[in-house]
Amino acid sequence: METTRRLFLQAGAGIGGGLMLGFGFAKAEGTQALTDYISIAPGGLVTIMAKNPEIGQGAKTMLPILIAEELDADWTKVRIETAPSDEARYGAQFAGGSMTTTMNWEPMRQVGAAARWLLIEAAARKLSAPHDAFTTAKGQVIHESGKTFVYGELAADAAKPTPPALENLKLKDPKDFKLIGQSQNGYDSPKIVRGEPIFGIDMTLPGMLYAVYVKSPVYGARLQTCDLTAAKAMPGVTDVFILKGTDWHGLQDGIAILAKSWWYAQNARTALEPVWDDAIGATHDSAIYLEKAKALVKGKGDVKQHSGDIDAALKSAAKTIDAFYDVPFLAHVPMEPQNCTARVTATGVEIWAPTQVPNSGKELVGKTLGVAPETVTVHMRRAGGGFGRRLENDYMAEVAAIAQKAGKPVKLVWSREDDVAHDFFRPGCYHSLRAGVDAAGRLTAYACHSVTFSRDGQVAQGAGIDGNAFAPLVTPNFRLEQSLIETTIPTGYLRAPSSNALAFVHESFWDEIAHAAGQDPVAFRLAQLDAHLSDKANYNPARMRAVLQTVAERSNWGKASLPKGEGLGVATYFSHRGYFAEVAHVRVAADGQWRVLKVWAVGDVGSHIINPTGAFNQVEGSVMDGIGSMEAGITFEKGRAVQSNFHDIPMMRMPKAPQVDVHFVTNDFPPTGLGEPALPPVIPAVANAIFAATGIRIRKLPILPETLATKQVANA
Repeated sequence: METTRRLFLQAGAGIGGGLMLGFGFAKAEGTQALTDYISIAPGGLVTIMAKNPEIGQGAKTMLPILIAEELDADWTKVRIETAPSDEARYGAQFAGGSMTTTMNWEPMRQVGAAARWLLIEAAARKLSAPHDAFTTAKGQVIHESGKTFVYGELAADAAKPTPPALENLKLKDPKDFKLIGQSQNGYDSPKIVRGEPIFGIDMTLPGMLYAVYVKSPVYGARLQTCDLTAAKAMPGVTDVFILKGTDWHGLQDGIAILAKSWWYAQNARTALEPVWDDAIGATHDSAIYLEKAKALVKGKGDVKQHSGDIDAALKSAAKTIDAFYDVPFLAHVPMEPQNCTARVTATGVEIWAPTQVPNSGKELVGKTLGVAPETVTVHMRRAGGGFGRRLENDYMAEVAAIAQKAGKPVKLVWSREDDVAHDFFRPGCYHSLRAGVDAAGRLTAYACHSVTFSRDGQVAQGAGIDGNAFAPLVTPNFRLEQSLIETTIPTGYLRAPSSNALAFVHESFWDEIAHAAGQDPVAFRLAQLDAHLSDKANYNPARMRAVLQTVAERSNWGKASLPKGEGLGVATYFSHRGYFAEVAHVRVAADGQWRVLKVWAVGDVGSHIINPTGAFNQVEGSVMDGIGSMEAGITFEKGRAVQSNFHDIPMMRMPKAPQVDVHFVTNDFPPTGLGEPALPPVIPAVANAIFAATGIRIRKLPILPETLATKQVANA
């Protein structure tokens, strides 16, 4: 990331008169933003600001590790605080796209290196000795004579020198890393275990009321009438009023119920009988979408990408393979449902939110309330899961509008049913695929006609069909067509957006091609990688080859003898700058019940695994998320979600959790993020393993036991 930086010091503003130091990211030429990252108390306690939202991905621990490493801080004397949300001071603050490591690997280390330089300079001036005569270790500056200073002793004096430009600072040689590469527990983990109130839903304010906001289950429906009398008379209710919608990403038409407790407010919604104009959803059924998709793939779509002569290649192929894949809509359903707390006064708006994008929330709240965004303060609270749902700040807009009208602090909490009904769903998609192989079993042609969803004539949010996958990179003749179905359903980004669907489709189809060509799936993929002679679209075939070979070795691929009803499946995927290859071991019972017994996941995310504990957690969590999604799906009838809660949206449960073997391949490439790239390949790996176990090809999700039971019984 290109940055322009300058240091600033503010003596006396730190803890107990210590040192505060920071640097700013230039948002545009001619502008400079400044912020604080480090303060050092006289006693030596180092406080480091974590600038990005924490949604369980470990950023709150990982970013300070980068600073502390170059600072040579004693990690046992480091305290971490969540930074204020202020992009003018901190630059980009968001959780998404597995970008935190990529964007901060060098800048955060420079912050630590700059602070270390200042502390050494303070010691040098104190002893009238040259700067080079000092080194540092575990929170101390050490002179070559053996004289030592703890950082707290130098903090105030360290504010006086002029530091060098950040780009002139020498960062550590990786062989000297003391913290990077060593496992550290999540900073908030003890608080979570103790049940301390750190999540958004834990927030309370003096005089606060609780709110429920009732909306139509049909997205876009307008409120016609609603008698509020009965709800206002319910126990504990303090007020009920109607709000008109302003923005499809924010405030919708609805009825706000305010009460002394959330339960009172939730109970009062039963007294409402709103009348909605929900005609907008009349034709938005999943069954209608499927029929439209089947019709569209028979025609021509917009050609998004092509190379070679696909029609001639298919015509001359020794064998062609055809398939149609059907991927459902999905809900995010983070364990902590949507919630937000707000206080609106004449001078400003304060928001306490578990959000992935706090600063865009200021814009939305300002727009909703008709106030300047600069008057909106968003306090980042830890989120109990994000997965992309909290890239939308609609709950923030709702609570702000309710609090403004109420004139009191308000906490809004959505029920699980509200959360499902009003999600920004992972869009479904449909894919008609055709591949050709020659007499030697080599892939010669690959064609895909994808049907995805649009809104107002544009590809819907999160519904992009990416041609930048494995197939176009290794196939001499390739064509990707796209057709669109207009939808009213709100769509958005789910962990590993687009890739979480496209990996299932293409990597499952690769398995079909390999079997049709009479080849082992791992050997077939390696052969295609060997044919791929150069990098394209930032895809490095050597890196993928390394993880694929490693996962084959670790899983004993091709050597294990498995009992009837069990199978191994393999898949690879490159997304979010990470290369992953995974093998799944699956057992399918005669009644169609299936379970993943073990997953081997091998990834390449560059030169360093900054915090192995966090990295392993991310991969294991991705594997669980991916497998869990294979039993879930959202269908729609007349514009409303049919499913509503965990009874019909299955989540991965402990008894079904597989063993996960995680391994990383490191190299000289810069480190990148791990929030997402391990998820996409596990889905096709499991689907391919089910095929190996049963002979049933999974081309439609979710996987229903009755689908597998039919073949099992037939084979019995």
